[in-house]
Amino acid sequence: MDTRDLWRKSSYSGAGDGDSCVEIANHLTRIAIRDSKTPTHATLTFLTPTFTTFIEALKPHPHP
Repeated sequence: MDTRDLWRKSSYSGAGDGDSCVEIANHLTRIAIRDSKTPTHATLTFLTPTFTTFIEALKPHPHP
């Protein structure tokens, strides 16, 4: 997956430890994830629908 220049950090990254987070890259049908501290190391790649389902599952849901 060619992701040159497509990487972006979380909007929660701030001053200080702002480089200690994950970065993601969107590329057509896949999402890639890497550690911003070691960007040349391994990346994880997911199909976009799989990643979307994962993110939705992390969001808080109201209790009935």
